[in-house]
Amino acid sequence: MDVLPSPDDIAFFREHGWWISPRILDRALIDAAARDQQRYYAGERDRAPAQYFPPEWNWRPENGDVLRKSDYTTLEMRALAALAMAPAISAIAARLIGAGAIRLWHDQLLQKPVDDGRNRGRANVGWHTDRGYWQTCTSERMLTAWIPFHDVDEAMGAMRFIDGSHRWGEQSPALTNAFDGQDLDAAERLIASGGAELRKVPAILAKGQVSFHDCRLIHGSGPNLGTAPRRALAVHLQDGDNRFRLHRRDATTWAWHHNDRLCRRGADGLPDYADPAICPLTYGG
Repeated sequence: MDVLPSPDDIAFFREHGWWISPRILDRALIDAAARDQQRYYAGERDRAPAQYFPPEWNWRPENGDVLRKSDYTTLEMRALAALAMAPAISAIAARLIGAGAIRLWHDQLLQKPVDDGRNRGRANVGWHTDRGYWQTCTSERMLTAWIPFHDVDEAMGAMRFIDGSHRWGEQSPALTNAFDGQDLDAAERLIASGGAELRKVPAILAKGQVSFHDCRLIHGSGPNLGTAPRRALAVHLQDGDNRFRLHRRDATTWAWHHNDRLCRRGADGLPDYADPAICPLTYGG
């Protein structure tokens, strides 16, 4: 109970779209996950799901020293799963959004290399919203818990939030799906063209702290100018009310998510986002 957000913390999250916890995670839990990250990159696996996110979509050694983004690693690595499902994380998430239940949506294992000048900007994460990728979800209360494996300062390419941007309404698709957009300045001009004030807040975190942000909040990160790779696990969470919906991206394209292929089908034939094998319950009931 001591680590749960206070009413003032909850009000801050809902006003600003982000909140940083005190130190809530045991160092041994984080260190085990960090070891799993290196084992994962070395090709080791603890589990092999029958159905899986296409491995060619994840980082591979032949991609070089760029941002390493690997999805659904908690389905394969036990220590990463234990970190993602740490009770404090889901309990905090439930309190922040006022949900009676929290389920895993999916995860992303991340490693941002040091920018040595040769890979200038290639590991940037473009300004984007997570909601832009989750258009098949009925919920707009979903959120992300970002867990660093070490202290993260601004020089390391810390994640940055555009404060309060979750309250701006629907954003341009050119922005909301721009995770790989490495030209941050161009995206900022696009955002500013709407007349909004840009207040960029870096997520400075000590090991054991976790940052939480609303799925509609614009965020991204610049180059890692530190001395070591920036390593983290992003845990995307859904509230218990979230369901699949049919949604058009445009006149000719339906929105989709990899969970639509991984999750079991319900009686209506649609993806079941409560599938315990892919989206396990992590808080409530």
